[in-house]
Amino acid sequence: MRDVNDLTGKLLIAMPDIGDPRFEHAVVLVCEHGSEGTMGVIINKPAEEVSLAEVAKQLELSPPVPEASPLVYFGGPVEMGRGFVLHSAEYVSGLSSHLVFEGVRLAGSLDVLEDIAQGRGPQQAILALGYAGWGEGQLEGEILSNGWLTVEADAELVFSEGSEAKWSRALGKLGINPLMLSADAGHA
Repeated sequence: MRDVNDLTGKLLIAMPDIGDPRFEHAVVLVCEHGSEGTMGVIINKPAEEVSLAEVAKQLELSPPVPEASPLVYFGGPVEMGRGFVLHSAEYVSGLSSHLVFEGVRLAGSLDVLEDIAQGRGPQQAILALGYAGWGEGQLEGEILSNGWLTVEADAELVFSEGSEAKWSRALGKLGINPLMLSADAGHA
């Protein structure tokens, strides 16, 4: 049975006053959360200056087939030279694949990227460079300080088109209209 305090498989929604421009309007899928810290991937910030073809060339993989064109995302400020693939669960990597929640897996091995480039990978995928990481208790503190809201993740939102709309859609899952949020949080 999963711990009710486990944030794995949840979305973190940045509040307007997050205070870090890298996380402004960010939606982060928490991939691992435990006593030693938290690891997540930002799912709504495309790295427009980077393409799958460029990543494949840099990693000395076969050039991608034309139909292989998932967006490359800024996954977070930690280890930006390292890539991760969030992908639909019908595909399982032969080397490493971690179930984040029902319908979404995380892989960090090159075989997934090679399969995507050759058009034989998962039906849905996000390639992320870097990740978001927090030390023990750090994320919980940021949540208590009104830096983040949390909501259950779903594959439809994770893989949906229109990255700029994911923040509003994630807030909508909580019944919150983004226009009603203020950057000035208060405490009683």
